[in-house]
Amino acid sequence: MEVIESGVTAAKGFLAAGVEAEIKYQNRKDMALIFSTTPCRAAGVFTTNMVKAAPVLWDKKIVESSPGVQAVVVNSGVANACTGRQGMECCEREAAIAGEALGIPAEAVLVASTGVIGVQLPGDRIEKGIRMLAEAKSDSRDAGLEAAKAIMTTDTVHKQIAVKFEIGGRTVTLGGMCKGSGMIHPNMCTMLAFLTTDANISKEMLQKALSRDVKDSFNMISVDGDTSTNDTLLILANGQAQNPEIHEEGEDYEIFCEALHYVTTFLARKMAGDGEGATALIESRVVGAASKEDARILAKSVICSSLTKAAVFGHDANFGRILCALGYSGAVFDPENVDLYFESKSGRLHIFGGGSACQYSEDKATKILSDPEVTILCDMHMGTEEAVAWGCDLSYEYVKINADYRS
Repeated sequence: MEVIESGVTAAKGFLAAGVEAEIKYQNRKDMALIFSTTPCRAAGVFTTNMVKAAPVLWDKKIVESSPGVQAVVVNSGVANACTGRQGMECCEREAAIAGEALGIPAEAVLVASTGVIGVQLPGDRIEKGIRMLAEAKSDSRDAGLEAAKAIMTTDTVHKQIAVKFEIGGRTVTLGGMCKGSGMIHPNMCTMLAFLTTDANISKEMLQKALSRDVKDSFNMISVDGDTSTNDTLLILANGQAQNPEIHEEGEDYEIFCEALHYVTTFLARKMAGDGEGATALIESRVVGAASKEDARILAKSVICSSLTKAAVFGHDANFGRILCALGYSGAVFDPENVDLYFESKSGRLHIFGGGSACQYSEDKATKILSDPEVTILCDMHMGTEEAVAWGCDLSYEYVKINADYRS
């Protein structure tokens, strides 16, 4: 597998664009388009929040029923959530306008929104933006980059990646972009993310691969414990690589899944590390768990602990907060048999074992916890299963950003 510096336009037949439509922001791009020159098989995973934004409801319907998807239209700044019937009508209009501008059926258009909840989308600006996107679309790397930038809200960096690999003697490409910085919590999904591939894969296997993968990628991150109303993960596959169709499990399917997981894990880590106000990416790694599910539960419990996140921000080796988070996770283990470690580029430190604190240097611990990427390793000594979750520290800036988000 080869990693390439690209995103959603890396795969054959995919174009993209990003434009400034002034949905909420000024002097920055805030609408994006992904377009395939041929119909795609589509799969998706959506928020589990009972309050679902209009675009989520529209996309669920399209993914389930449309014979072929060719476009995704995304806006940032306004979420089109909690907007009633008018919000759904806006999605329908977006799809119709995009269909007309792109020469495809409205049922081939997916839509996504991110931003402030409870505000209606400005229909005139959305329509103008769609027509601008249709004119600007390109298969260039820069076009994909501009699309990745256009979907950002409080994100501080754009997030994209692409990989190439071989299936059946054909070169297959898979690329993606995502946004996410706040209102991020594992319970699929946890952001807006869009993946494109020229792989020839059946709709059933595409959905199976995405649903399986998300358990150990996007569902394993948390910034603030809030599952959004708009979370959407979509993948489009247009088959232009012309590999033998993947229609069942086997070697080709596993190769595809491996590439998919590399892309989704890369994007998930990028989101966790770019959490609102974050100064550090925290990796919670659990090994020696009794079951895979226990490992996931334990890893996520550590990463979701506000006290643990605050301790990392303060560079404080307060292992009691980690043990506490493990203890209320619901997984069964022996606290007297747990080993805890801190790791970073500055080294590794054993901080707890045998039921009590280890002898360690506070200065060394502070140095490790001051690095931009910190790993909390928990060895449960209960079995052979392991899991990894990602999050970020909790800083003063998080409160500042969210205290005046609507202003």
